[in-house]
Amino acid sequence: MKINKIFILLSVVGLCFQSCDKLDSTSTDSIDSNKAFRNVDDVNMGVLGAYVPITTTLIEAGAIVSDEVMMPQENTVSNSSLHKWQYNSSSGTVTAALTDYYIVINRVNLVLEALPTVAVTANTQQVLNQYHAELLALRAYSHFELLRAYASKYDMDGMGIPYKKTSSLTYPERPTVAANFVDINADLTAAKDLMPATFNSINRISKTAISAIQARVALYEKNWDNAIKYATEVINNQQLASKSDFPKIWTDNTSAEIVWQLAREVGESRLGASFYRETGGIVLYAPSFKLRSQFNIVDDIRYASYIKYDQSREANSGGAKSAYLINKYIGGNNASPGLTNVKLFRVGEMYLIRAEAEVEKNPTAGIAAANSDLNTLRAARIHNYTNQTVSTKEDVIDAVYIERFKELAFEGHRFFDLKRRNLPIQRVVQDLTDVITISQLTNKDAQYCFPIAADEMSVNKQMKQNPFYSSNE
Repeated sequence: MKINKIFILLSVVGLCFQSCDKLDSTSTDSIDSNKAFRNVDDVNMGVLGAYVPITTTLIEAGAIVSDEVMMPQENTVSNSSLHKWQYNSSSGTVTAALTDYYIVINRVNLVLEALPTVAVTANTQQVLNQYHAELLALRAYSHFELLRAYASKYDMDGMGIPYKKTSSLTYPERPTVAANFVDINADLTAAKDLMPATFNSINRISKTAISAIQARVALYEKNWDNAIKYATEVINNQQLASKSDFPKIWTDNTSAEIVWQLAREVGESRLGASFYRETGGIVLYAPSFKLRSQFNIVDDIRYASYIKYDQSREANSGGAKSAYLINKYIGGNNASPGLTNVKLFRVGEMYLIRAEAEVEKNPTAGIAAANSDLNTLRAARIHNYTNQTVSTKEDVIDAVYIERFKELAFEGHRFFDLKRRNLPIQRVVQDLTDVITISQLTNKDAQYCFPIAADEMSVNKQMKQNPFYSSNE
């Protein structure tokens, strides 16, 4: 039974999960959560309900805003403001995640607040610890996703996002990014201490998944020691997919190297059909020339797993349709194209996190270790691969970013990766069109940060908007 199906049962017990549209809002038609969670089974229902609103909005936005996709001529139906960098605080395509993740956080806090009143025995204490750990990790992960999207900058003195530890009515101010990292890391540490090592479902947060979240958080925090430590924990616990298994990841025919995924069933949201394609076969966004040109298209197994070439589409349309399609999220159900489990964390990312952290921690001694990690990953992905070696820190960082561009394509990282180093989003001329004419977005542009939603700004007078957005929006 998948999470969304279980969530239906939550309404039967009357849980107070009518979500808030604003950070400062609270439900008026809910019951006391202490009365809803009376035993461990009730808590499990609450945990599953907290997973449900986890959104793919930032995966979509991170791809469309960046240089890994282009908008073909046939896309005359999609709101292209995101790809054109014309969004503002009223644009739901970039502000929706703010609401979505605070819904997750509110649900988590409601269950956490009820835990002290839950009946528990010696036989159920361990499973209650697991649920408690999942809740804390979900709260940390959700706040981190919001931080990636809405922080004014990733420096420690940047404006972060309100860290909600209770379900109470508040009008929160924006703490610093540094304060956010303190809270995120505290929740993750507590979660890991509680999580039983024997729990290993990839459809929920396990101890290995907590390590993966910690590694990603440490990368953004520039805590190189922790990034190495936690990425290594994942690598030591789980292997990279074999070359034969890797393509099966994207058709849901293997669980190889998946650390945590959002399971999807027929009738549920389809990531592969929501923003890359539309009913009728229209391609909304296609893989960019810039991305395609990075691959060895013959030997790199990622290319065919991620990108499909269909020359007939272009030929039969007189060039009006794209011959290149994003294949990564097509899924394995021909009756429901685009239906696929959403892979949030994979082992491949951990090698890239560790390589970057190794050379950042020690620009001299770390080069060999970083080269080793890069070569291990490439050897798992490329037929007939011969090890490569670069000799300077700058070259290693460049190599890591190229490999992240390829390995994590369309997974929502590219935009935020460039922001981590204050690099521009730079589109090449081959990816420009009659309607997409601006080739560069820099940290001097408002759209380099996603805006806080206008509704939130109007209600919460303590909230500050991100730089360069008009105060009248």
